[in-house]
Amino acid sequence: MKQILSILAFWLVCLTAAAQQPKIQRAEIKTPDAKCESCKQIIESQAPRYVDGLVKINVIFKRGVTQVQWYPDRTNLEELKTAIANTGFDADDVTAAPDAYKKLPDCCKKKQNP
Repeated sequence: MKQILSILAFWLVCLTAAAQQPKIQRAEIKTPDAKCESCKQIIESQAPRYVDGLVKINVIFKRGVTQVQWYPDRTNLEELKTAIANTGFDADDVTAAPDAYKKLPDCCKKKQNP
């Protein structure tokens, strides 16, 4: 009988802990300068370094967007845009960090008008 009560108590604690996790939020951020597989790799590998709470990041360079998923109790959309900007790419209304932009490969830089 004690084993059954112990097992029920354990499951109750597990279910309570699972119910307290915040819902993951999702958004698309415009990243029009991400144009190739190299850009995709740079954003997806470096942006998570700048922000805690990022669950998933997926760059769709053919559409010029980056899909993000995050925990709202750890970060917010503006911090995610800043994290992408810190990799050297514009993210919606947040401009790329100049130092990071200079380090990008030529294929990932904006085309200059002559």
